[in-house]
Amino acid sequence: MIDDLFARASQGPSVHVGGGWESGRGAAFESIDPATEEALARWRGADRAQADSAITAARRSFDAGEWRAASPEQRAGVLRRLADLIDEHADQLTELVVREVGSPVGLARTLQVAQPAINFRWFADAALRGPRGGYQERLPGIRGAVSSESLLLREPIGVVSAIVPYNYPLNMISWKVAPALAAGCSVVLLPSPRGTLSALAFVHLAAEAGLPPGVLNLVPGGADVGEVLTTHPGVDMVSFTGSSAVGATVMAQAAATHKKVVLELGGKSPNILLPSADLATAVGPSILRFCRNAGQGCGATTRILVPHDRIDEFLDLAAGFIEERVPTGDPSDERTEVGPLISAEHLARVLGCLDRTVAAGGRIAVGGERPVGKGWFLPPTLVTGVDNSAEISREELFAPVAVVLPYRDVDEAVAIANDSPYGLNASVFGDHAEAVAVARRLDTGTVAINGGGPMRADVPWGGSKRSGTGVEMGEDGFLEFFRVKHLNWQVPA
Repeated sequence: MIDDLFARASQGPSVHVGGGWESGRGAAFESIDPATEEALARWRGADRAQADSAITAARRSFDAGEWRAASPEQRAGVLRRLADLIDEHADQLTELVVREVGSPVGLARTLQVAQPAINFRWFADAALRGPRGGYQERLPGIRGAVSSESLLLREPIGVVSAIVPYNYPLNMISWKVAPALAAGCSVVLLPSPRGTLSALAFVHLAAEAGLPPGVLNLVPGGADVGEVLTTHPGVDMVSFTGSSAVGATVMAQAAATHKKVVLELGGKSPNILLPSADLATAVGPSILRFCRNAGQGCGATTRILVPHDRIDEFLDLAAGFIEERVPTGDPSDERTEVGPLISAEHLARVLGCLDRTVAAGGRIAVGGERPVGKGWFLPPTLVTGVDNSAEISREELFAPVAVVLPYRDVDEAVAIANDSPYGLNASVFGDHAEAVAVARRLDTGTVAINGGGPMRADVPWGGSKRSGTGVEMGEDGFLEFFRVKHLNWQVPA
């Protein structure tokens, strides 16, 4: 039993290859608490040789077949044990996520820690039943001049490079590692340097859960390590979550050796308040959805579309709701809704965009000024006076900042919503039947109607355009980790 995950993560070796821990030989990194600006740990990432060794270990483990040849019951048992360990260490993991990425404790406890355990249990069940169609699927026979029978085999795709961001470090790991392991794949994990301590804690738990050596390897580091993971011929698939710009680089690098890629990238998601919407009811979820995790989420609905004659009404309601219900501050405080942004550099980028927006004629209607003192905080901010062509309407900020856009009729609202380089998520408020009709017209992977529901492990998440390719989670996400083999033989006519 691991007693102190934080000590293991912050003071121990940072690289896990072939079942063993070793010190990193690459670049030096510092993990900093974004709420206090205090150093949590200093560690060295993997170098390119260690990344190569991790892929070799994963390749060896996959080719040897111990994990992929294990029964579905055996794989499910390990995944359930890992979920149990996450639950058993939930308090430690929650504190670690709060300190490392600044996620408010209420969100850290649920979406950051409890949800990954749910995901691992769902994929444990998926390992038992197999992918859609089953591990083996007998097709109807063909009868004619040449009669034949066919069998489809769904086999694990092989070695997976899993590259995850900082914003939901454990949840994003579960989105990639859980289905990969359930399918029988071997994995090399590269976390963001900003979320590496959480990843280290996770790998310690995974080792305790009973994974065979080489099935899960960890190589923290920077872009040089990522390049090895996306170009190495020993890797069969790259699963990446991050910015659209880096995603394009990953796709180009992986193409050189014809790897499969699943990319979950950025978003600039619309939130349409229909003329039939009750603004007093819709304002709360509209604010909370773009402020969750300080806006550091790819699905944040940061373009709020409001009927042109109700803009002032919405802004008044939003300002009151933010003042009363959305406190910004110490992420360890149970009352906090908005914690800090991840770094000083990121905060500076966001403030720079706000400055350019105001210089171009935009107006900060709510918020916009960071509190005095330590920590990289920015309160919920609403911007008006710009149209959908403005930089702040086109580019993902990854911050608690939304632009409020007026529209004159529903057709114009749909056109504005779809006029984006992204197509990941959306939200619609109003009469249910009308909201569903509008949702069907949106070019996006997910639409929440009148607030939607909680996160589910059994539904796919993905989008169109610059929001990525392929999907994660659910039956469709599970299928991404398989290749199909067709067995075909003749039989007497």
